[in-house]
Amino acid sequence: MTPIQGLVCAIAGLGFAFDLYESLMMALIISPVLTSTGHLTPGTPAFNSWVGLFFFVPVVCGGLFGLIGGRLTDLLGRRRILVWSILLYACAASAAAFATSLPMLLLLRSFAMIGVCVEAVAATAWLAELFPIPKQREAVLGYTQACYALGGLAVSGAYYLAVTHGDRFPAIMGGHEAWRYTMLSGLIPAIPLIIVRPFLPESPEWREKKATGQLKRPALGDLLTATRRRTTLLATLMMACVFALQYGALQHTPRIVPGLAAFHGWQPRQVQQAVSVVYLVQELGSVAGRLVFAVLVTCIAGRQRLLRTFIVPALIGFPILYFFSTARDLALFLSVIFCAQAIFNGLHSFWGNYLPSAYPTYLRGTGESFAMNIGGRVLGVSAALVTTQLANVIPGAGAPSRLAYAAGCTALLALSILAVASFWLPEPQGGSAISVRPLRTASVE
Repeated sequence: MTPIQGLVCAIAGLGFAFDLYESLMMALIISPVLTSTGHLTPGTPAFNSWVGLFFFVPVVCGGLFGLIGGRLTDLLGRRRILVWSILLYACAASAAAFATSLPMLLLLRSFAMIGVCVEAVAATAWLAELFPIPKQREAVLGYTQACYALGGLAVSGAYYLAVTHGDRFPAIMGGHEAWRYTMLSGLIPAIPLIIVRPFLPESPEWREKKATGQLKRPALGDLLTATRRRTTLLATLMMACVFALQYGALQHTPRIVPGLAAFHGWQPRQVQQAVSVVYLVQELGSVAGRLVFAVLVTCIAGRQRLLRTFIVPALIGFPILYFFSTARDLALFLSVIFCAQAIFNGLHSFWGNYLPSAYPTYLRGTGESFAMNIGGRVLGVSAALVTTQLANVIPGAGAPSRLAYAAGCTALLALSILAVASFWLPEPQGGSAISVRPLRTASVE
């Protein structure tokens, strides 16, 4: 690996971290946002409906516009789209800290998620084309995606600081609400990315084909040709199932924690601190899952076999988490949520490695974007609405218990579909086709 390649990996990893920082932020702050700004009572149908909207609408907007961003990535280049997507979600994230109503906050969150969804596709395509050796490329994609977990750790730490020491910070909108400081902190990681990324090289493969007129114009219809239809449809369905685990189950964890509070007799401030601690353990699981995947991806040859390495333990761990551990001892809950989060991140990392090898250069951004955004961020995120509505009718001792059971049902359904579909997923045919010159031969534009 050349020094420039190492720098590219470091910057891409930081970008992945910030993507997850923004994506997970709402799960931490949704309860205080709705109670303080919307004056809603936790557990009521109106409260659950707004939770579903905040989990669903911004990500669906990100998915739809992310599909457009994937096509622009193929037309205009990987680096250019990266820079503009970072500027978009950095500005939207900081502006959200000053929102005065729920509709205003929902709109700003939608803009932030549009930037996140476009950036993730462009960064993955960029990395895949910078490394010509297949095994090296698999390792690079695996380890840089492990940086996603750093974003989860950072946002849980930021929320803990805001809850514990927010009264010492300058007032925002006349108060010291922790959720506003957490929102504003989203601007900080974007600063080095904005400064450095414009000076990094464009993908040499994309640039060379663009200059010589060999780059075909991407079209959505090309994703459904006879040779790609099965890959596209299955990848889209399975990405929907993976995202359903996150938005239909794991991101509801902060609202399940109060069920543990009743078991331990915590005070309200202790509940908020416990939420940040649980989330910290959850994101430590993210680190573990991403690193385990980065090791396994170069050791397990078959993609179906690699995928089922994570699906099988998920079918055991998620039911234990949501049907058994949520109203019992905190230590048990922490250990199970750590494992569940690790398994989910292994499943999520799989697609960051699989999709770039499944499509040719001219269609890589469009193909990745269709599976990630239409499958994951449009279809998969609808699981958030399924869980919040199911929590209104499912039996349980209290609102946290009903939510846990609803999340467990959603996760079990998604995992069952994922397990069956994994037997038909084609092995990628484009892995050896990603052939580019080493980055040291490309000049910095």
